Amino acid sequence: MFEMNATPRLRRVKHSYTRGARYLAGRSVTSLAGTGITPNVLTTTGVSLCLAAAVLVPFENRADKLLVYWLAAGIFVAGSVLDILDGALARLGGKSTPFGAFIDSTTDRVGEGAMLAAIALVFSRHGRDWAVVLSVAAVVGSFLVSYTRARAEALGLRGDVGLGSRAERVVLITAGLVFAPWGGLPWAIVALAATAWLTVVQRILHVRKQLSGGTSGIDQR
Repeated sequence: MFEMNATPRLRRVKHSYTRGARYLAGRSVTSLAGTGITPNVLTTTGVSLCLAAAVLVPFENRADKLLVYWLAAGIFVAGSVLDILDGALARLGGKSTPFGAFIDSTTDRVGEGAMLAAIALVFSRHGRDWAVVLSVAAVVGSFLVSYTRARAEALGLRGDVGLGSRAERVVLITAGLVFAPWGGLPWAIVALAATAWLTVVQRILHVRKQLSGGTSGIDQR
């Protein structure tokens, strides 16, 4: 039976870059806090940029592929970073609310889903049906990664195990766009789908392990 979480080495790697990312995010948010920019502005701008990047991707057959894919990658990264900073800014300014967290999580799914849909459209145009199927699997898996964590936490349990969190998915999508002119996009989606579904399984097993102590009164639908 495989480990519920990543291997110790992978855990150390993830902890290292997560700590570094949080440090950089903290410094960025501290600078933003003095500008009067609100978390809602960051949320709206972030999802708008992700949607703009998704709209841009299908134009890869009407312009220079390198320019389109790299521009889409840059815009997608910018939007994703803002989606990360909005929650941190809300917490720093004491403006964090349950509804704000709900909207933040929802817009994250919108931006990611739109990008994967655009990528699936490109695969369909080029007759790569297998890649279209994997794109759909990546969307479902990515959404389930977030759902399993939310459901676990609603039960008072921990559900954040696994390597395929949003940050890793953003990295894989961005890498796929950057290397798309040389055929790298399908393989990035393969990695994304595999990582997402592995994380879903890890979280399900981790929740089961936590419940094995006996919490029969909890609705486990």
